[in-house]
Amino acid sequence: MKKTLLTASLAVTGLLALGTQAQAATLDDVIDAGELRCGVSNGLPGFSQPDSDGNWTGIDVDTCRAVAAAVLGDSDAVQFIPLTAAERFTALQSGEIDVLSRNTTWTTTRDSSLGLNFTGTNYYDGQGFLVKTALGVESAYDLDGAAVCTQAGTTTELNLADFFRANDMDYEAVVFDTSEASAQGFDNNRCDILTSDTSQLAALRTQLSNPEGAEILPEIISKEPLGPVVRQGDDEWFNVVKWVLFGQINAEEYGVTSANVSDMLDSGDPNVQRILGTDGNMGEILGLDDDFMVAVLEQVGNYGEMFERNVGPDTPLGLQRGTNALWTDGGILYAPPFR
Repeated sequence: MKKTLLTASLAVTGLLALGTQAQAATLDDVIDAGELRCGVSNGLPGFSQPDSDGNWTGIDVDTCRAVAAAVLGDSDAVQFIPLTAAERFTALQSGEIDVLSRNTTWTTTRDSSLGLNFTGTNYYDGQGFLVKTALGVESAYDLDGAAVCTQAGTTTELNLADFFRANDMDYEAVVFDTSEASAQGFDNNRCDILTSDTSQLAALRTQLSNPEGAEILPEIISKEPLGPVVRQGDDEWFNVVKWVLFGQINAEEYGVTSANVSDMLDSGDPNVQRILGTDGNMGEILGLDDDFMVAVLEQVGNYGEMFERNVGPDTPLGLQRGTNALWTDGGILYAPPFR
């Protein structure tokens, strides 16, 4: 019996090792394919949405474009694969996509039990409630007995239950497969309230028949750090995706933009030199060219540029930087140094 158990254990260990080896070549696979396969949402304004010609835009889209620029030198070398919330993790686990960049919340369970690694946060968010102004509701604590539209397969459902239970209130969940469907349910009076991440509520509000007739309540009931995800067992690829995002955050901190990156190549600041690859071997140790961030910044820009272009005050979403401001500007956006 002991021999049988030992043999079985060794067999499982061998399979796990083979699985890790099979996963440990994503960087090479992307380079060989000449294209990055990126899992995104089915269409969420400001984060990932195609236009009528099939051109994708959004923060999550730009995150993948930045990785493609770093690895392939071409931010357009991306195949965007739209996924529902229920499909997203399976698509990454199975190897259908190389990276998931789909407004996905970083949690203990997802980071530990799904065979996945979050590579950072590209948007700090929190769950809120969207209500029609005509109802006269001013606070989430006035929602006892409300019918609430929400999306299946998300942390939103769990947070919703926690909030109402903690505040000894009742509610009726009206669950849909996609965020678009939940917004349509809200628009068609299937529910009193729509709940999701506040950034998503701002995006979905733009798609309502009467956007001005709905408002987001002031309470934020959860922490929702959203960011790109890769498979566990491939540290090389994990590091690449992680440090591209960190590079964009550091570039904003040191004032390097898509407009001035060429001039900044002559900078005497050692921090800028390491980011742009004019000093040190930051790219080499990641398996990339030392100047990989030059391509990222020229073609996509720094973090602040991504934010302003996609969800900032001058976009339909009209979001302020808030928590997503740099740590030097009162926010919590902070990246490890290039050193």
